[in-house]
Amino acid sequence: MNLLRTLTALLALGASTTALAHTGHDVQGLASGLAHPLLGLDHLAAMLAVGLWASRQRGAPAWRPLAVFLVAMAGGALLGWGGVALPGLETGIALSVLVLGGLLLAGGTRAGGLLPLIGLFALYHGQAHGLELPLSAHPGAYALGFLLTTAALQLTGLALGRLALRHRGQGWLRLAGAAAGGLGAWLLLGA
Repeated sequence: MNLLRTLTALLALGASTTALAHTGHDVQGLASGLAHPLLGLDHLAAMLAVGLWASRQRGAPAWRPLAVFLVAMAGGALLGWGGVALPGLETGIALSVLVLGGLLLAGGTRAGGLLPLIGLFALYHGQAHGLELPLSAHPGAYALGFLLTTAALQLTGLALGRLALRHRGQGWLRLAGAAAGGLGAWLLLGA
């Protein structure tokens, strides 16, 4: 939980415009990046689902799926900024929500070979963030913002998942998985 407090503090510091009141800072880029993961239900659901799924991991540190997602997401943003297009961007994002929901619903507890899949999904989410970089925003400030918010959402999912496992068992996580999977299926119909 110290990691959760540290990331929450970093997110709060990054969101503070008074801390960046001096000239030379890109407040608009940081603020846009901080807000972006919260504005799309697909991104919000996927990032919370990764944290919820990580809460179930046994035998491996729960931070691994979160770290893989963040690193791959940054790589996807770089691809987007560099003009490299992943095929089927919207379909890939919708599939990520569907599959992450399915993983929660299935109740699996080993990350094992699923980390590359988590990374692939993160590439798609990262590319979407990269393609939606505001024209006036500095890419570094924008990336810092969306990575901080993503980490906070994942850690929120991790904390909620652990709380649910302590008090209510697997049912709550399966319900969250069904909701995410349903959203993913709905998004696929529109993709």
